[in-house]
Amino acid sequence: MRVLVVEDVHRLADDIAEGLRDHGMAVDVSYDGLDAAAKLDVNRYDVVLLDRDLPGLNGDMLCRMIIDSEDPAMVLMLTAADTSADRVTGLSLGADDYLPKPFHFPELVLRVRALARRRPTAQPRVLKAGGVELDPLRHTAIRDGRRLDLSAKEFAVLEALLRAMPAPLSAERLLEQVWDEYADPFTKTVSVTIGRLRRKLGDPPVIETLAGVGYRIIPAD
Repeated sequence: MRVLVVEDVHRLADDIAEGLRDHGMAVDVSYDGLDAAAKLDVNRYDVVLLDRDLPGLNGDMLCRMIIDSEDPAMVLMLTAADTSADRVTGLSLGADDYLPKPFHFPELVLRVRALARRRPTAQPRVLKAGGVELDPLRHTAIRDGRRLDLSAKEFAVLEALLRAMPAPLSAERLLEQVWDEYADPFTKTVSVTIGRLRRKLGDPPVIETLAGVGYRIIPAD
């Protein structure tokens, strides 16, 4: 899952991003509306966390731009404005959810995951293949009844591969979906994470490598 945090208070934006990354999400950050618009123009996001009071380009206008785009992300407005009128205005702009500041971070995580699940291209909540059952909302992964102890990145890589199946994902695409815009495209972190994930999944193998293409969940016979 890839998320864009748009918040002009740098410390708050960075704290939100770090917290979401700890939950296995790929997170980019913009501190103003113009930078956010530029990132939205070149990257595909599942969810945008959007402050309404932004420099450069205000959140309301940015929200309209997102909603009017060809493949709109889900929008969660984060704002200090907490009256019923403010919530109605935010939702009337096309936002999918509205969370006033200050907020409880676990609730924010649940709302982000719920919004990603509601995207028109989203798949069923529990993803299944090869004896694996992965529930992104509850953040649980099971294989043949055995609970898998996965790191945040291992979980996110498995989720990305399950969502893409039967198609493969290249290492570059996994970097884009699971890490963030600062990931080194020449790093071996994807192959290392895949290796750890394979060991934890056990036999028979669930993930295969397609030379020159990437990785995919092994199709069922």
